[in-house]
Amino acid sequence: MEIPGNVSALLRDKTPLIHSVTSETTVYSAIEVMATHNIGALPVLEGRRLVGLLTERDYTRKVILKGRSSRNTNVSEIMTRDPIVVGPEDTIEHCMRLMTEKRVRHLPVTEGEELVGILSIGDFLKWIISAQTATIDQLTKYVFGET
Repeated sequence: MEIPGNVSALLRDKTPLIHSVTSETTVYSAIEVMATHNIGALPVLEGRRLVGLLTERDYTRKVILKGRSSRNTNVSEIMTRDPIVVGPEDTIEHCMRLMTEKRVRHLPVTEGEELVGILSIGDFLKWIISAQTATIDQLTKYVFGET
């Protein structure tokens, strides 16, 4: 099944607010932001430039399992540097393939070096369910002769 749409269409349906941290933020403070906003990843920014991505996976594997203290560890020490990114014109299908192949759950969206959004696997699932629902509705109307 072909999945219609591109990243810019998906971003239009999201709130434009992006929660982020800097590389000097403590891991503890970053985890507090994640918990407060119920999110699983935070872009790490210098100004509007993306320098990394901090995920729950980074925390569990690079702090908890290594016996580090989240209060004494900076985000720069554990963040994923050079995260996989997509652009506004990338297709939903391309993004889903990337997420599956690279085993990531979050995709920062950039234009040049500037962060313009972040998408999660949940955002893509909502999009796909919405597209499938619309297709089912259209087919039902066609089959039953509704206009």
